[in-house]
Amino acid sequence: MREFWNNRKLLINMSKSDFKNRYSGSYFGVLWAVVQPLMTILIFWFVFQVGFRAQPISNVPFILWLCAAMIPWNFFADAVINSTGAFTSYSFVVKKLVFKIALLPLVKVTASFFLNIAFNILLILIYSLYGDFPGIHLLSILYFNICLFALITALSYFLATLNVFFRDTTQIVGIFLQFGIWLTPIMWQESIIPHNLLWLVKLNPIYYIINGYRDALIEDKWFFEHPTQTIYFWGITLLLALISLVFYKKMKSHFADVL
Repeated sequence: MREFWNNRKLLINMSKSDFKNRYSGSYFGVLWAVVQPLMTILIFWFVFQVGFRAQPISNVPFILWLCAAMIPWNFFADAVINSTGAFTSYSFVVKKLVFKIALLPLVKVTASFFLNIAFNILLILIYSLYGDFPGIHLLSILYFNICLFALITALSYFLATLNVFFRDTTQIVGIFLQFGIWLTPIMWQESIIPHNLLWLVKLNPIYYIINGYRDALIEDKWFFEHPTQTIYFWGITLLLALISLVFYKKMKSHFADVL
């Protein structure tokens, strides 16, 4: 953490550059970063609300219920898939012994976080237009963004390291994310799951964040109202971080040879 803090300016500048470079050469540039996820949300809204005539859920329009889950999921999916290629996409600096390569996964996560900020602002505007401004519960949204950042960072070091030696990792992660959006209660209500099986859904740490967003925005609940899930989430996140860092430190000496 001290290393990241001492190099925070370099981290921010590289993250900005990485975000811009994703869309360099395209006519609309970074506008695509907003349009693509937004179109995904609109497609799901059209299919479920217009096509399947989805009824209001938890006394709010379906679009509000859907956006409360899709916004954090978009950040998670975008950051995980991009951070998986952190070392391979920056192979030209990994080979330089003087560069602190430990920053690279965090560069990718931070670059995705810039877009996440914009989408969270959009989410608040959508709720406000429907007359449901979250008010003081914005503090819970801030907390769950910290949770997301921590979880993604913990995963990123393991996946980015694995991808150096097994280049199919990015494609495999992409497939898992496609399943993940349906296995996580984003498109469907958890109430359809038998009560005795709900604990399986709650094992997914993303459930804590998705459910927390909806609790804060729709139910006006605070994150500390679920102490058991909070302890479980941070326990899993810290365990993943420990495993990732041990794996990264053990393998980083081989990066230059492989790349």
